[in-house]
Amino acid sequence: MPGKNFHLRTTPKETAAVADKAVADLARRLALQLQTDFALPVAEGRAQALARLHLLDHLQEAAERLQRAAAEEAARAGAGYPQIGRACGMTRQGARRRWPGLFNPTDEAPTEQLTMNAPARPFDVLLVEDDIADAMLIEEALSERGARNLVQATDGVAALEHLRDPDSPRPDLIVLDLNMPRMNGRDLLRILKSDADLQTIPVVVLTTSSAPDDVAGAYTSHANAYVTKPVNLEEFEQAVQSIDAFYLDTATRPPRA
Repeated sequence: MPGKNFHLRTTPKETAAVADKAVADLARRLALQLQTDFALPVAEGRAQALARLHLLDHLQEAAERLQRAAAEEAARAGAGYPQIGRACGMTRQGARRRWPGLFNPTDEAPTEQLTMNAPARPFDVLLVEDDIADAMLIEEALSERGARNLVQATDGVAALEHLRDPDSPRPDLIVLDLNMPRMNGRDLLRILKSDADLQTIPVVVLTTSSAPDDVAGAYTSHANAYVTKPVNLEEFEQAVQSIDAFYLDTATRPPRA
C-alpha cells in the first residue's frame, strides 16, 4: 500500500514525455479505429491532422473529467488542496480555482477531511488586511477551515463602514492586521471592543509584528487571539488554523437593533 504522501519517481519532464507519447499513440489508434468502423477512406495530409485534432480535443475534455474525479477521490482519501495542487504541478490556489467546491460542506462533493478539528458550522469572516498577497493566503486557509463568506476591508475605516451598515451580514469572526492606512488595526480594535453592538465579535490579530508592546496592547484592548504571520506557507496555514473553533462556538450573537 502506498503511503499518504504522494511522491513521483520520475521528473516532471520525464512524466510529461510519457504522457505525450501515450496520448499521441491513443489518438492515432482511435483515428484508425474510426476509419475501420465507418469504412472511411484513409485520410492523408490536412484531413488526417484535423481528424487527430478533433480526437485530441475530445481526449482533453475526457482527461479534465477524469482529473476532477481523481481530485474528488483524493479529497475523500484525506488530501487537501495543497497535496492535490502538488500532484498537478500547481499551487493550492490554482487547484482550488480549477476544482472549486471539493470541500464545501454545502455541495454534494465530499467534505475535506482535515487533521485539525473544524468548526461545527460554516462561519462568516471580515478580513481587515491591506496586503493583497497576504489576503489571498488568509482566504485560502480560512476557506479550508470552514469559512463560508469572506469580506475584505483594506483599512479600519472601511471595516467600520461595513460593520455598521445595516444591510451587511454580521461576521462571526474578524481577522485584523495592525498596520494599515487611514485607520490602523490598533485603533480599530479599541473601537470594536468599546462598541456595545460589536464587542462580542471575536477578533484575531494576524500581523507581522511580534513587538511586545503590540502583543500586550492587543490583549489589553481585548483581542481574542494574537497570531504572528510566518513567511512559510505551511506555517502560515497552521497559524490561521490556530484561530480555534472555541471563539466561534462560544461567541454569542446579539440581535441587531
